[in-house]
Amino acid sequence: MIPIRNSDPMRNWLILLAVFLAFLGGCKFSTPISPGELAIPHAALDGTSNCTQCHTLGKKVSNNKCLDCHSEIKERIDQKKGYHNSAEVKGKKCYTCHSDHHGKEFEIIHFETEKFDHVLTGYELIGAHSKKKCNECHKSDFITGQKIKEKKKTYLGLQTDCLTCHEDYHQNTLASNCSDCHTQETFKPASKFGHTKTKFPLIGQHLQLDCVKCHAMKTRQGDTFQEFAGIPFDNCNSCHTDVHDNKFGKDCQNCHSEESFHQIRNANEFDHRQTQFALSGKHTYVSCKKCHKTALTDPLKHQYCYDCHTDYHKKQFVKNGIPPDCNECHTVNGFSESNYTVEKHAFSVFPLEGAHLKTSCSACHKKGTNWSFKYIGNKCKDCHDNIHKNLISEKYYPDENCKKCHSNNDWKEIEFNHAITNFTLSGVHKSQSCRSCHFNLKITGGLAQKFSGLSSSCAACHTDIHFRQFERNGIVDCSECHDFNDWHASKFNHNDAAFKLDGKHQNVACAKCHKEVKEGQNIFTLYKIKDYRCEACH
Repeated sequence: MIPIRNSDPMRNWLILLAVFLAFLGGCKFSTPISPGELAIPHAALDGTSNCTQCHTLGKKVSNNKCLDCHSEIKERIDQKKGYHNSAEVKGKKCYTCHSDHHGKEFEIIHFETEKFDHVLTGYELIGAHSKKKCNECHKSDFITGQKIKEKKKTYLGLQTDCLTCHEDYHQNTLASNCSDCHTQETFKPASKFGHTKTKFPLIGQHLQLDCVKCHAMKTRQGDTFQEFAGIPFDNCNSCHTDVHDNKFGKDCQNCHSEESFHQIRNANEFDHRQTQFALSGKHTYVSCKKCHKTALTDPLKHQYCYDCHTDYHKKQFVKNGIPPDCNECHTVNGFSESNYTVEKHAFSVFPLEGAHLKTSCSACHKKGTNWSFKYIGNKCKDCHDNIHKNLISEKYYPDENCKKCHSNNDWKEIEFNHAITNFTLSGVHKSQSCRSCHFNLKITGGLAQKFSGLSSSCAACHTDIHFRQFERNGIVDCSECHDFNDWHASKFNHNDAAFKLDGKHQNVACAKCHKEVKEGQNIFTLYKIKDYRCEACH
């Protein structure tokens, strides 16, 4: 920009004329018209023929022209990121901080790094980062993007991901989000790591082990590397030698605990697998005397569950005098763990569908203290309260069959043909939920249903925002102007009104004539203008 500081108007005019002639004829002047040389980064733009690269004639320096060249800054601003998008910079003109024409050696970018508030960049320096010098992080090695990397001096191009600056000590064997385990205070120890977060929580003697006992130090790709991922732990013998040579299987915990290898569980317990009835599930916790009431070697009936267990369901499933075996629905892991699946339920008198699939068994089969499986679920009202009783005519849902309107998938999923009533839904009314019209708040709180006896007039549901301006014989018929698709007065024709629009009136905005008025506490737009003589408006 060419500064004109002299108060002499004739001199100012001559300077502007000289610039104009220079652009037209390439004239050369012995007297420089530039306020000074450009700094080295902008030196290629020296000369009057390049002024408009940065300046707009008759105006100040344009931010847009600056950002056309400095696209990396514009990209950050467009993304609403970085220092130039902070409250300290946003809205300022570029030249307020980065002025030029002060000589080649002038520093266009200059600020006191020691006092700079890094929070303004969107990345707060905490912990060890707060002790670093700027150039320890802001250097070419850490910059992403070749265009920015080529700059001699820049603070752009750094990412906030740890691994863009720090070497991956774990060599891509763990997640890249270092902050899951480490803090910014120090890399070691990984104070945020807890073994309880892993698939192998440490208990017992494992708590006393040094990490390196399981996570060995190795050399990998020429670097020291401690192996944390991929350590097998499915079986104890992944780490421990099986002194029993697999005589008792691989699950050492059957006899041993993690508290001590020498602390034996159930040392005197017989290996029941040697019999024809291997103990599993809850059976493993039963005292021997519970089943073996006489001598341990006396034979016991054990082919069916009811050989030992009482029929808990009190013959509800008995067929032809024979109860089914419990294992058709239950496992030895516990009575409450049923293996009666949805697929099996499909063969019952009540196949599960929709939301019923997500309902717990007890919600339907244990209404009181006892379980009930027979003679339930034939009708909706067997389980569900009819909240519409005496409020909706039974002709719309015979025998209180909820599925006439509601879906098994979701109680709010409703299909009802409103055309069979005296009010067919059209337009926006189609998208309304039933509750919008049929459920209203009581004065005392709660909701009140109303299905029958509802008026079909607009005013029964909608507030008259025109405050009776269009009332006829005590009735406001909104449909004279509005349709059901939206609230725009698409059906209104001013030529049907007392004041027909013609000439220039046709182009006048509605609000020019129909202004807001206040009557009492009511504020509304006045459409019923009583006086429409010319002098009333003009």
